[in-house]
Amino acid sequence: MKPMLNLYLLGVVLTLLSIFVRLMESLGGILESSWTTRGHTASAEPPRAFQTIHPERCDKTSLHQL
Repeated sequence: MKPMLNLYLLGVVLTLLSIFVRLMESLGGILESSWTTRGHTASAEPPRAFQTIHPERCDKTSLHQL
């Protein structure tokens, strides 16, 4: 009787472990897809502040020259 109980408990533990692993895999997939989506939605253009700088119009004391 005791070996049957041990096998039953082993089955329960393995089932719970399998469920946990699948949950972690799906969570990892969700996180990975959110990171790649975040990377694709980021604009490749520089911020507007950098687009309005024209070094030829700045004087030598301007911070733009640094």
